Amino acid sequence: MTKELQENVCREETFKRLHEKYATELHNYLYYKYGETCNPDDKTQDAFIKLWENCKKVVLSKARAFLYKVANNNVLNDIKHHKVVLRYRSEKPADITREDPEFLMQKEEYFRKYQQVLAKLTEEQRVAFLLNKVEGKKH
Repeated sequence: MTKELQENVCREETFKRLHEKYATELHNYLYYKYGETCNPDDKTQDAFIKLWENCKKVVLSKARAFLYKVANNNVLNDIKHHKVVLRYRSEKPADITREDPEFLMQKEEYFRKYQQVLAKLTEEQRVAFLLNKVEGKKH
C-alpha cells in the first residue's frame, strides 16, 4: 500500500492541516449555495466533527469529498425537515379535544345555568350585563 492510503486523518497534525485547508472553503461553498439561512458555520463544524468520528474509515485523499458530502447532506436534511414543519403548520388540526369528559359535562351544565339566569333578567339588566361582561364596555 502507498503511504497516502495508509495515512488516515486520525493524526492530530493531519486533521489540523485539513481543517486549515478546507474549513473556509467549505463554509464559502455552503454560503454561496444555500445562503445564510442554512447556517454554514454550524454545518462546516458538523462536517469536521463527522470526519473526526469516522477518521479511521476516511483516507486522506478522500477527506475533502467526505467533508463536502456530509455538509451538503446536513443542509439538505435541514431543508427537508423545514418543509415538513411548514406542511404540518399549515394543516388544520383535527377537532380532537384533550379535555376530560367530566369537565366537558360540567361546562355544558354551567352554560345551561348561565342561559337560565340570563333569561330571568329584565331586558335592561341583560343588555347592561352583556355589554359589560361580553363586550367589555365600562358604562
